[in-house]
Amino acid sequence: MERHSSCQTTFFAYFLAFLRKCIFMVLSSGPLPRHIAFIMDGNRRFCKKNNLMEGAGHRVGFSALMSMLKYCYEFRVKYVTIYAFSIDNFRRRPEEVQSVMDLMQEKIEGLTKEESIVNQYGVKVRFVGNLQMLNKPVRLAAERAMLATANNSKAVLTICVAYTSTDEILHAVRESCEEKRDELDALEATGSGPYGLLGPNNNEKEQEEQIDLREIEKHMYVTPDSDIIVRTSGETRLSNFLLWQSSVSLLYSPLVLWPEIQFWHLVWAVIEFQRNYLYLKGKVKQ
Repeated sequence: MERHSSCQTTFFAYFLAFLRKCIFMVLSSGPLPRHIAFIMDGNRRFCKKNNLMEGAGHRVGFSALMSMLKYCYEFRVKYVTIYAFSIDNFRRRPEEVQSVMDLMQEKIEGLTKEESIVNQYGVKVRFVGNLQMLNKPVRLAAERAMLATANNSKAVLTICVAYTSTDEILHAVRESCEEKRDELDALEATGSGPYGLLGPNNNEKEQEEQIDLREIEKHMYVTPDSDIIVRTSGETRLSNFLLWQSSVSLLYSPLVLWPEIQFWHLVWAVIEFQRNYLYLKGKVKQ
């Protein structure tokens, strides 16, 4: 009886994989997103809704994330970004923060296992944000995961932890200014600056010290710009996530809580992206 049930389960799994492949082939007739970002909203509400123990919602949410990553990589989405933990989340109760950090460490360490989804699909893992805010075990686990997947090149998974978009923008501007200052100092030290022996006039100096858009974007944590941002729970706020990268993104907000998200929600997000593609393309930053 158990063997028969196992065979049925295996057959059903293969059938669903075949169905997803067929749907992907149909959607491939139109433009496909290159970068999808997720705001995983609703783990705590899912826990209360289903009378689960505190913290159980995040574990169920992680399972939902693994399924969604698999679907994205089957759709050949090159870049996936997830909003795992905001800087503002550190203001929550210490017990809750510690519980999330413990779960995060456990799951990060699982990413490097041979049978993990990361290795199945050749995914490079990146952790971005103010990583110094993380406790040492989580930070070291993140560093090990990045090192272990550094040579993977088929896709990129960016995990935003201890992150807010305003912090990212501030970081990028600061790095750009420091880089520009180092360049000017190096030119001055070698005497090979662009101003000649008589020194610069004011207009030349101002032009040389300007920082352009490309220099700032080079130092952003998350690139390229997102095509779709999915936020569950029906919320339409970005909550300080990818503010710089989302000027021409489609925001898709299904009513389900994050642990309830399904394959069909991703399909509808891609369909909405295709329906609005020409409009979004016309709004691309120049």
